[in-house]
Amino acid sequence: MGVAGKAPANVGLHFPVDRGPHVPAPGDAMESRKPGPVQVVLVQRDQHSFELEEKALASVLLQDHVRDLDVVVVSVAGAFRKGKSFFLDFMLRYLYSQKEGGRSGWLGEPDEPLTGFSWRGGSDPETTGIQIWSEVFIVEKPGGKKVAVVLMDTQGAFDSQSTVKDCATIFALSTMTSSVQIYNLSQNIQEDDLQQLQLFTEYGRLAMDEIFQKPFQTLMFLVRDWSFPYEYSYGLQGGMSFLDKRLQVKEHQHEEIQSVRNHIHSCFANVTCFLLPHPGLQVATSPDFDGKLKDVASEFKEQLQTLVPFVLNPSNLMEKEINGSKVTCRGLLEYFKAYIKIYQGEDLPHPKSMLQATAEANNLAAAASAKDVYYRHMEEVCGGEKPYLSPDILEEKHDTFKQLALEHFKKTKKMGGKEFSLRYQEELEEEIKELYENFCKHNSSKNVFSTFRTPAVIFTAIVALYVASGLTGFVGLEVVAQLFNCMVGLLLIALLTWGYIRYSGQYRELGGAIDSGAAFVLDQATSHLGNSTQAAVRDAFVGSPSANKKAE
Repeated sequence: MGVAGKAPANVGLHFPVDRGPHVPAPGDAMESRKPGPVQVVLVQRDQHSFELEEKALASVLLQDHVRDLDVVVVSVAGAFRKGKSFFLDFMLRYLYSQKEGGRSGWLGEPDEPLTGFSWRGGSDPETTGIQIWSEVFIVEKPGGKKVAVVLMDTQGAFDSQSTVKDCATIFALSTMTSSVQIYNLSQNIQEDDLQQLQLFTEYGRLAMDEIFQKPFQTLMFLVRDWSFPYEYSYGLQGGMSFLDKRLQVKEHQHEEIQSVRNHIHSCFANVTCFLLPHPGLQVATSPDFDGKLKDVASEFKEQLQTLVPFVLNPSNLMEKEINGSKVTCRGLLEYFKAYIKIYQGEDLPHPKSMLQATAEANNLAAAASAKDVYYRHMEEVCGGEKPYLSPDILEEKHDTFKQLALEHFKKTKKMGGKEFSLRYQEELEEEIKELYENFCKHNSSKNVFSTFRTPAVIFTAIVALYVASGLTGFVGLEVVAQLFNCMVGLLLIALLTWGYIRYSGQYRELGGAIDSGAAFVLDQATSHLGNSTQAAVRDAFVGSPSANKKAE
């Protein structure tokens, strides 16, 4: 199904219509603080390469209120100009209506333009690469658990500017990172549509050899513009009957085709099919169509009211899982980074490479989660505005929380085996060490004495030298007294210089040298004082060696 007309790109439910073309810059939706599409995978069409917009992706997934929630990624993928973005915008309408209290008329008013992801009719693709919606929806599942729902839109496959590898890569990235993959097809399920799934069935067989679980969650075949309702009725029931027929294995089929059919159900936990009617001639042919419901065929709207709530029903939303462990929003970022690397070559990666990348991302996500456990506990003890803590107590807390973090990492299900995970555990320990050093510096900055250590040391030295100058002058050692006076003058200059540097922020190297000198003097003084005190205590309790000899 191709849709005519055009909808605005950067909108929520009722933002003004922008009829100019819009491809969002990375993170622009977040910066404007209005919900909108965010480009997370960019296609370099000239080089046929892919670039992960990591900063933009992190701006969405690492928001404080969602970063630690298990994530449900709903992706729509398929051929270009078949209405993927158009369909996603109805999903946005439904999610926003649920957020506002779940009003029954979630489809909207008859004269309300369709807004959200950028879409338009015609023969050229609108979406390039992969985009996600900047607002992550929090949905409560049966039982009270809250999950983060992310909507993902993909570049249309098989357009005039994309190679077969480009199309397969986008499809692969969306499938590997999503938990609900909606395979958007036109009119029928063809053999080449099923061939797109071959890479994942091969990957699935390798993955199941290691983890003994289905590697993917939900796959829905969404057949648009279905023209044979008299054979298989519109909707889910007719779609499931049609899918059963299309996935039948026959003797004359090629071995690869039989293999895909045999393994789809074993790789995906849930496989469904929905047959959707044509939206109407006004949608397909009018260049002025902007998504108003009054121009959409009634039977299409009727099926939408069944399809969208079914897909987004909290009981049907399956969290993204890897190796039996649910993936959080923060973990999803690690998987994106791992997968984008293996799809940079000239050829599609081998399923073994995909499995290796999954194992790496799996361990990185576990390490990131463990690191966050350490960070949160340390923040509660000495972070922010917390008062100064004794270094000995801080070190004790560090040891305790480090052990907690390592236990968290070890308990998390990981792929690759113990030896493979050992490298990531060592990296985790190094990162925790760096965090501890930063916490120590932050804690030291709260020590009132450390703030005034340098001026206190200099002032004490000035007083001591001044007294020494007076005493040496009194006993007639004028040369020594003059030397002490010169030192007092130099220290006064150093004190004034230090104060100016702290006030102005200039000549920081010189200020650091003065601080280092003061720290050295203080360390030497405390060291000698400590040794003298220990010797005095020892003599008091044990007795001096000479006294012992006399006693003998």
